[in-house]
Amino acid sequence: MIQKLEQIEIKFENILSKLEQPETVTNQEEYTKLMKEHKTLMPIVEKFREYKKAETAVLESEEMMKEQLDPEFKALCEEEYKQGKIDMQRINEELKILLLPKDPDDDKNVIVEIRAGAGGEEAALFAGVLYRMYSMYAESAGFKTDTISSNETGLGGFREISFMVEGDGAYSKLKFESGVHRVQRVPETETSGRIHTSTVTVAVLPEVEDVAIEINPADVKIESCKSSGAGGQHVNKTESAVRLTHLPTGIVIECQEERSQFKNRDKAMKLLRTKLYDMKQSEQNEKIASARKSMVGTGDRSEKIRTYNYPQGRITDHRIGLSIFSMENFLNGNIGDMIDALITADTAERLKNS
Repeated sequence: MIQKLEQIEIKFENILSKLEQPETVTNQEEYTKLMKEHKTLMPIVEKFREYKKAETAVLESEEMMKEQLDPEFKALCEEEYKQGKIDMQRINEELKILLLPKDPDDDKNVIVEIRAGAGGEEAALFAGVLYRMYSMYAESAGFKTDTISSNETGLGGFREISFMVEGDGAYSKLKFESGVHRVQRVPETETSGRIHTSTVTVAVLPEVEDVAIEINPADVKIESCKSSGAGGQHVNKTESAVRLTHLPTGIVIECQEERSQFKNRDKAMKLLRTKLYDMKQSEQNEKIASARKSMVGTGDRSEKIRTYNYPQGRITDHRIGLSIFSMENFLNGNIGDMIDALITADTAERLKNS
């Protein structure tokens, strides 16, 4: 591991040197690429230098203890030696985590799709609750949200809603939210007070750059139509809504959130590109699933991952067995503790497998 860290440190220094060269600064593409590498390597290099500092302290204390010392100074050297050994062990474990292969999508923006599942109108209402929860979490995390498409019900829920979350590391924070979310509560539409169980599916997809997925324009059927659903004077009066059909796969994307047909088309193409990328990634994941199975996983959309039990005020994530008893706080976007626990569990599993 030390040899690998030394190579990383050399690479880091070479990147710093290149970033100072005028020809690099004027080449925006090269400069951006090097800055990304610099950002990725910096925490590893800083931690390695911390390790070397602790190692030096241990070696110096060891040498000092070989000399003729008065008891008080010898005790001090022994204490520094022990502390240095403890520091080296701690930093060594931290370096193992930093050296784990990083998900290449972690720094990307994400597209979140929420769909009502079993439970009819109650499922649609809870889809709206989850949309609000993720929107509030995104705001508190400093991320920006932008609705791509939505299909709202008369009672204020959503049959489905897709939205973009933009910000550094958005995917790394939200990727474990993919899956089936189950809610147990007395619906607003229930008069007898019976507890109903409904489901909502969530898909978290990394935004894909144009170069990652090439789409043949001939493979996409583009239709314009009037907006529909609840809204103001603009609805149903202009053909600003867009429907894209990807002929090879049959994927259909509709977008009517913007007044401009051009903006709706741009959003729809982003979502189509992301869906095609997700299909490609899913095929690759299936091939390696038998070789490596993560404790948390990437969120199989047929898998029940979490239950929201309103009568008990309990949210339970079934993958890691964690329960949080703070329903109102959680649904107001304070989901950071759950997200951190999922990341920790995934990291521990990958360390075990490495």
